[in-house]
Amino acid sequence: MIERRKRHIVPLINTTSTADISFILLVFFLLMTSMDVDKGLLRQLPNVDDSETQNIEDIKKENILSIKITPSGGILLDGEEVKISDVCSRAMDFILKSSNPKESIIAIEADKDASYESFFNVQNELISSYNTIRDNYAKRSLGKPYALCTTDEREKIRELYPQRIAEVEAIEEK
Repeated sequence: MIERRKRHIVPLINTTSTADISFILLVFFLLMTSMDVDKGLLRQLPNVDDSETQNIEDIKKENILSIKITPSGGILLDGEEVKISDVCSRAMDFILKSSNPKESIIAIEADKDASYESFFNVQNELISSYNTIRDNYAKRSLGKPYALCTTDEREKIRELYPQRIAEVEAIEEK
């Protein structure tokens, strides 16, 4: 007689839910992980064309608002110490009182030991001043906020009140 071996059935592990659990864990960790967002300033860099470049020495002194950031984080506007909360209103006054806003420029000089936070705060205040001026002009002349203006309307307002902010290198005194 031929001896037949018994076939052993290997028990299978049900793995259908393993993929679901893995996916849920992946989603959980992606959602719960904090991801640092890089901070920065949104700026349009000037053209490489040197013919449009203007030296700050060529501009009349009354058309320049000088802002210095000290190593301790203090802010000097035309040599006068001010609080960060005053930068926006003083910049707006400067721009609006200028005979030609297209020729006025705001020069920022930050000491090499000044904190980035101070620099960003000054930049934010200046952007806020330009945004407020443009918004007020749009409300006066067009009857609607700057945010609701068409692309052409915004461009015309930006031409009237161009954002002219220059970052000046700090000169080391010996």
